[in-house]
Amino acid sequence: MSEGAGSPLRAAAAQVLAAVLGRGRSLKAELAATLPRWPDPRDRALLEAICFQALRHRRRYEFVLERWMQRPLPARESAVHGLLLAGMAQLDALELPGHATVAATAGAARSLGRASMVGLVNALLRRAARESWPESVDPAITHSHPDWLAAALRQDWPRHWQAILAANNDSAPMWLRANTGRTDAASLAMRLREAGIACETEPSLPDALRLDTPVPVQRIPGWAGGSASVQDGSAQLAVLALAPRPGERVLDACAAPGGKAAQIAECLQGRGALLALDRDARRLARLDETLTRLGLVSDAVRIRAADAGEPGAWWDGRPFDAILLDAPCSATGIIRRQPDVKWHRRAGDIPLLAAQQARLLDALWPLLAPGGRLLYATCSVLRAENAAQVEAFLARTPGAQVEDPGEAFGHADGAGRQRLPGERGMDGFFYALLRKVG
Repeated sequence: MSEGAGSPLRAAAAQVLAAVLGRGRSLKAELAATLPRWPDPRDRALLEAICFQALRHRRRYEFVLERWMQRPLPARESAVHGLLLAGMAQLDALELPGHATVAATAGAARSLGRASMVGLVNALLRRAARESWPESVDPAITHSHPDWLAAALRQDWPRHWQAILAANNDSAPMWLRANTGRTDAASLAMRLREAGIACETEPSLPDALRLDTPVPVQRIPGWAGGSASVQDGSAQLAVLALAPRPGERVLDACAAPGGKAAQIAECLQGRGALLALDRDARRLARLDETLTRLGLVSDAVRIRAADAGEPGAWWDGRPFDAILLDAPCSATGIIRRQPDVKWHRRAGDIPLLAAQQARLLDALWPLLAPGGRLLYATCSVLRAENAAQVEAFLARTPGAQVEDPGEAFGHADGAGRQRLPGERGMDGFFYALLRKVG
């Protein structure tokens, strides 16, 4: 950490946490706005780590603080609340030295204009540094999840739910996919190791490498020249399940930010056609940048901002050989990477998301050529969005036949396969491969 960054950095972390928890802001968006203000990479790394760990363990920290405080903080003290969570995260998950952490974090209350709160923050964090913490017997508290999500996981995955809760609080590895038009995984692995970057292969993913210690993309050999993409192993498996081939006409129905679309384009090798759709034109700009860096811009790849559920507005009437529907979902399989999902998602969101997923399935199925295949995928672990969604679709859709992609794609679950968070180092993901017959 740079000299003089102590209290101001903690104040910045508290402001990020207040925006996420108090105003419903995205952690990714808040960090994107905040981190560039810190030129020292050590400061950026610490600020990000504090925010991630505070959100991962928020409920357990609040449980402890509530038992030590005579009265709860007023709602207007959201920044001080964030500061206390930041302090607990430093002492607990990050295991930073107690005295320096307490001093810098308590001093941050003054940086936030809350000088009257310095004593309270100091007293609570000093206690946290020297005493045993109160413990709960409730797994939702000990693993820091909202009650509704812990209950849903317990119902859907009675043998695995506590492992899922624990995995959601782990740090995720960095996954790379070698751009097969420019290199291969073995060559990329050799260059990484020559650069002092440890990596591992994954048997089920021929083009993938896993970095258990993530690095900035600028350190990846050949990154600027398009040698690799960052893409979780589970996301790479989605395209492997669809198995697009050169010469095919393929639709990526919800394409942004574009990792799977780029992977499909690599599979097509410039032959055939890919249409990549997304409702958000701003997010599609990232896909365009990715295709350019990877050298995949061609007449065979088209990008369009459109609602996949309204084909009348964009479809030219020519059927697709393969459709990837990576549907909007609860994102409950990627909480390791986006811990704010735990606190932003509500139980009432799930039926609304399920209705949107069903609308997309019904709208896209008629666009598939006879004998064609559709891969329905989500980064959710909830059966209402996954197995139950596909079972309902099969019941109302003559001519839809299930094909099992195999054990490499996770646990058999209804008509699909479910990868649970952390298994083989991957995110939680669901896959159902459907073929149009008759």
